[in-house]
Amino acid sequence: MPIRIPDSLPARAVLEGENIFVMTEYRAMHQDIRPLSVLILNLMPTKIVTETQILRKLSNTPLQIQVELLQTSSYISRHTDETHLASFYTTFDQVKDRKYDGMIITGAPVENMEFDQVDYWPELCEIMTWSTTHVHSTLHICWGAQAGLYHHHGVAKHSLPHKLFGVYEHRVLKPSSPLFRGFDDRFFAPHSRYTQVLPRDILARPELELVADSEEAGVFAVKTQDSRRFYIMGHPEYDPDTLAREYWRDVDKGLDIAVPAHYFPGDDPTQPPIVRWRSAGQLLYTNWLNYYVYQTTPYDLSKV
Repeated sequence: MPIRIPDSLPARAVLEGENIFVMTEYRAMHQDIRPLSVLILNLMPTKIVTETQILRKLSNTPLQIQVELLQTSSYISRHTDETHLASFYTTFDQVKDRKYDGMIITGAPVENMEFDQVDYWPELCEIMTWSTTHVHSTLHICWGAQAGLYHHHGVAKHSLPHKLFGVYEHRVLKPSSPLFRGFDDRFFAPHSRYTQVLPRDILARPELELVADSEEAGVFAVKTQDSRRFYIMGHPEYDPDTLAREYWRDVDKGLDIAVPAHYFPGDDPTQPPIVRWRSAGQLLYTNWLNYYVYQTTPYDLSKV
């Protein structure tokens, strides 16, 4: 079944070109079904790229999903056309009285800053607090996961000696978790970050579960015991060329950037990268939507 998005959203043409089922608003209105309502707080500067990546992952389920895009009002992106933001994005003031089945909070390239130095940190804290009473299940990604762990649970982030950049092998620590239903014992996921959270800090919080990690990349997936919040440290939604574009962008700027680990054949950046994370990334989003949103959310959203 499809995702339900505005007819003119740029992601629609991209996804339809990949043979992904996208439903028009007209057709969705004529189906006798309540779609899942999912709010995406997109904190990335390249908003169109990020929204397309996430929508691709949300599309491959037997559920109808109505997606809304949220931006901060305390900081306006300088990298996305204002017309696009005005046409497809809403602000917190416009949605704060509504309730949602699910929410996704993306990463942002601000991990080297202290949380309270981020321009929109007070607004993000307000949104995260609001999500505890207005969203059934929330998925935090990368810096969004670190921000959520700090805000909700007091888990600090720590600087890495160098950027964690590449595609890393991970292990499932809790095979019985529905989040990893269908996963292999070992799976791959991309990372691109300068900071981390420590396993000991996660394990010290009785309300948290560490459910997947990596020998090289550290903590990968954390969830609350009540399955209302999920924290994913990597980027399972990344496109095949996302790390390559980031690498060449920094090379062109003259920055001292290492070749992404375990990504290019023979670590040769002139070669096309090898994609080893697509199926696991798709399964993670599908499992979250199915087992932690659709299967447990109230039919009457006012009861969230």
